[in-house]
Amino acid sequence: MINIIGYPEARLALLFSEWDEKTYHVRQVLNWIYHHGAEDFSVMTNLSKSLRAKLTDYFFIGFPRIEKKTVSKDGTTKYLFCLEDDSRIESVWIPDTGRKTLCISTQVGCRLACTFCLTGTLGLRRNLTAAEFIGQYMAVNQVLPEEDRITNVVIMGMGEPLDNYEPVVDGLRLMVSPEAMAIGNRRITLSTSGLVDKLEKFQDEDIHVNLAVSLNATEDSTRDAIMPINKKYPIRVLLERLRQYPLKKRRRITFEYVLLKGVNDTPEDAVRLAKLLKGIPCKINLIAFNGFEGADHQSPSRANVLDFQNYLISKNYTVFIRKPRGDDVLGACGQLAAETLAVS
Repeated sequence: MINIIGYPEARLALLFSEWDEKTYHVRQVLNWIYHHGAEDFSVMTNLSKSLRAKLTDYFFIGFPRIEKKTVSKDGTTKYLFCLEDDSRIESVWIPDTGRKTLCISTQVGCRLACTFCLTGTLGLRRNLTAAEFIGQYMAVNQVLPEEDRITNVVIMGMGEPLDNYEPVVDGLRLMVSPEAMAIGNRRITLSTSGLVDKLEKFQDEDIHVNLAVSLNATEDSTRDAIMPINKKYPIRVLLERLRQYPLKKRRRITFEYVLLKGVNDTPEDAVRLAKLLKGIPCKINLIAFNGFEGADHQSPSRANVLDFQNYLISKNYTVFIRKPRGDDVLGACGQLAAETLAVS
């Protein structure tokens, strides 16, 4: 049987056509599942009994199981999910003024081996299905009180989203579909380390969520060392693709820059970064490295971070310093590693 969570809307319409069912029933099914949280086809009373029987024979409705939740002193909550094959992933709910954000994962582990990311030390175990990808959102939203329901999604958890291309795109289509999850595309941010070939493909998907790019260096030698993907897609190639990336009106690309003491946090780095990004509609998120056991890097001083920010601001960039959230429960940026993977 097939999990209908994450099943593409277009494919469902084709299946209904093969069943000689009216395609408007697709909208009804999606509404039951994603708007009303139905977990059984029998409750879909505006569908015929014969269609409900077909759905029951062909599909099931299932979410990843929350195995454990850990609450930080700042209210950030990390969820550990157990998947059907006993793999584990993590996602993080982050409360803030005016928004409640969920950071979700796309892979069990990650193959890109960025040296500042705990997930990257684990290697890639497997890709998530579309059901496991969007199921994190659905499972967490089910257990939250109404006032804490998720308003924003950042796809920045375990894994490289564009390395798991088809399930992530299928999931994103359901996220933004008015008939399914109905999340505004401005409230969704997809983060990537810069898989240029996949970025070129993604720009034609007509999904238009926010794009964040993990840059983290201003010279190829440094980025090669901390982000091995740079050896395939060096900074120049990545930025050329981003200069051509189609943005909706008043949209900007976010550049994520993890500051590593003595590696990429010098005044010279700030000068080079300002020159590199010139002409790209963007904003910059500076992230002081969030440490973890066994890490080879250290966090820069607060003064260094502020100096870096102030220089970029002087060059007319919009620059934010991302404050660490959930770092006491290893829920901050770069710290996610499902427990059973970390010890295996």
